[in-house]
Amino acid sequence: MVLRPQLGDCAPSGRMRLDALARWAQDVAYADIEDAGLEQAAIWVVRRTRIKVLSFPRFGERFEVRTFASGLGRMWAQRSTILTRLPAETGTPAGGGGQRATPEPEAPVVEIVSLWIHLDPVRRVPSLITQAEIDVYVQAAGEGRFQHRLTHPRPDADSASAAPECDWVFRRTDTDLADHVNNAAYWEPLEEELLSAEADLTAVDIELEFRTPAQPGPVRVLRDGRHRWLTEPDSGEVYASMLLRNASTTSGSN
Repeated sequence: MVLRPQLGDCAPSGRMRLDALARWAQDVAYADIEDAGLEQAAIWVVRRTRIKVLSFPRFGERFEVRTFASGLGRMWAQRSTILTRLPAETGTPAGGGGQRATPEPEAPVVEIVSLWIHLDPVRRVPSLITQAEIDVYVQAAGEGRFQHRLTHPRPDADSASAAPECDWVFRRTDTDLADHVNNAAYWEPLEEELLSAEADLTAVDIELEFRTPAQPGPVRVLRDGRHRWLTEPDSGEVYASMLLRNASTTSGSN
């Protein structure tokens, strides 16, 4: 699939935002499931997403976006999505015919790896991956092993009380067909923080784990070093956690 960052996908600097990258990964995953004729077999719910950006996609560029199952478990699967930048389209090749030459993609610039939980489409509880799904995905998944349990720490009382806090609000427009906040919207508080910095982001490696589905309303964002937590303001329940593994900006790495 060939995609281009659109006006609503990009920061003022022209780089593609993390929430927009998450939406791309979500959309191409469903397109792949639909293409395989498996859209009625299950409901897939994302539990973890890691986005590694070597070079940010920018407005006006074209990208080849590939997705494939990179690991299979009993009731969960790992999916990888790779973005490679396409050179600008060339003109009509020698020999005529009116067809533009197809440019070769460059090296991958973004890798998105997500852990998805397989839910029964009626009862909406974790269920075994069906044989039909295994038959489709096993060749690409191979013997790849992956961690299916959540690994980020919860904020303890001391770190939570000492951590700088800010407020966020999930809106009704952030909800999806499942009637809870869509996974891409969880990246927006981090983008707000990144866009508030003086230096522009040039590369990043960050992992987000989803714990409890959020509903529209206020959110408390806790920060402690490279960790972020999105929590319910009154109860402290953790909706999601983030681990900023690495980030580079126009002023250097942090």
